[in-house]
Amino acid sequence: MLPQRLVFVYNADGSHLAGLKDLFHKVLSPSTYQCSLCAVTYGATSMQPEWRAFIKALPVPVDFLHRDEFVRDYPQWARHPLPAAFAVGEGGALTPFIEAPEMDAADLNGLMELVRQRL
Repeated sequence: MLPQRLVFVYNADGSHLAGLKDLFHKVLSPSTYQCSLCAVTYGATSMQPEWRAFIKALPVPVDFLHRDEFVRDYPQWARHPLPAAFAVGEGGALTPFIEAPEMDAADLNGLMELVRQRL
């Protein structure tokens, strides 16, 4: 059964200052950048076109949250390792869909394949 939607959570905060800091970190020291989801789905300033098209073609809606937004909206998941993706069930309950180690190990094609397999 398909989830109601998917929620992808970046291991980065959502403020403009945090985004600028992340941009420089990603460019200057990509091997130490903490958000593998950001690293594979975004270029320097925008979402990868292949990822954007993939997300739009999925049979369920997809939301993206930054770490600070996720903790605000789902405080019970505050200690869950990020980045991660969650399936949202009918009652709004979250279930882990893709865990941080899987995200960390995947390139863009691998991430898209994980999503395909699990849907």
